Amino acid sequence: MTDPLLQIRDLHVGYGGIRAVKGIHLDIAPGELVALIGNNGAGKTTTLKTLAGLLKPNSGEIRYDGNSLNGVAAHQRVSMGLALVPEGRGIFAHLSVSENLLMGAYSRGNSDEIAADLTRMYALFPRLHERKQQLAGTLSGGEQQMVAMARALMSRPRLLMLDEPSMGLAPLMVKNIFQTVRDISAQGMSILLVEQNAKLALQVASRGYVMESGAIALSGTSKELLESATVQRAYLGD
Repeated sequence: MTDPLLQIRDLHVGYGGIRAVKGIHLDIAPGELVALIGNNGAGKTTTLKTLAGLLKPNSGEIRYDGNSLNGVAAHQRVSMGLALVPEGRGIFAHLSVSENLLMGAYSRGNSDEIAADLTRMYALFPRLHERKQQLAGTLSGGEQQMVAMARALMSRPRLLMLDEPSMGLAPLMVKNIFQTVRDISAQGMSILLVEQNAKLALQVASRGYVMESGAIALSGTSKELLESATVQRAYLGD
């Protein structure tokens, strides 16, 4: 069996007196697309921020590619191959599309490789090529989501973490974004997808975890979770 690219063991995270994550265990294999679903306030975003190094865990361990991430700074994690597309996108509104994408490559030094990756991003997101000189803050919500994803991919991650990529988007744009997620996954990238649209997330993922009140309540293959009466009742509206 292939060793996990990411291992989370007994992770506890709290802030402001709130115990947001309560002893979770989670694995992601190389090249695997895993969904983390749950209601608002379940601890999903806190988990991603902790993986990215933006929050410090109270206890537990995060191992990436066999190495502990405890004490590793956020910028170092980007250089190691972890990239977060945050909830709300977090783009640089007053920079152009191309400048936003180049910011994703700030930790890299090879200008030829960066230029080649920029070309690949424009092939993956043709709409961004059309708007590459436009200020990112003037784009639609879906286009801004594309910018955020492309910017993260410019760091050449091995693990891409997506936090609510469908939030606030029109149905057609959601379809486009999730097709891109499928395409990226098909190229062999590991993806951890946090998404409130449980059905959509489980349809693109191979496995999933259900998070409730800071803990993992259920886990299994996407097929198992889609067929679970508990998941259907709580998250699928059935």
